[in-house]
Amino acid sequence: MKKTTGITDLEKLISNMEPVLNEGEYVFATVANTASIPREITICEIKEKEGITVIVSKKDAVQLGLSFEFIASWISLNIHSSLEAVGLTAAFSSELGKNNISCNVVAGYYHDHIFVDTKDKDKAMNVLWNMTKKS
Repeated sequence: MKKTTGITDLEKLISNMEPVLNEGEYVFATVANTASIPREITICEIKEKEGITVIVSKKDAVQLGLSFEFIASWISLNIHSSLEAVGLTAAFSSELGKNNISCNVVAGYYHDHIFVDTKDKDKAMNVLWNMTKKS
């Protein structure tokens, strides 16, 4: 797979971030190990000293008997942001915070992914799109 260089210019990132609301509901669950969780269903996992956090669809979590508290919608920013870009996460998380929207962010190699409470998904999408118009 050919890797391309991501964008670092903050103004360009914000004006072109193109938020996309992915279908479905997602949860963060913590497990001691991932042996019983098929890798193809995980959106993300991160190892912490207390356990392994996995992000999976709510449907899969229920089927696997995983416990969770927070049900999220998943928004992807459809711009290839560089992992070295400065300020993008701060900009959108600050703007979402001003609108009383909690966000949990995961950076992939190509895109940033934002998980917000399902009740806030439409409001979050509006906030993010409005940011693209202001820059």
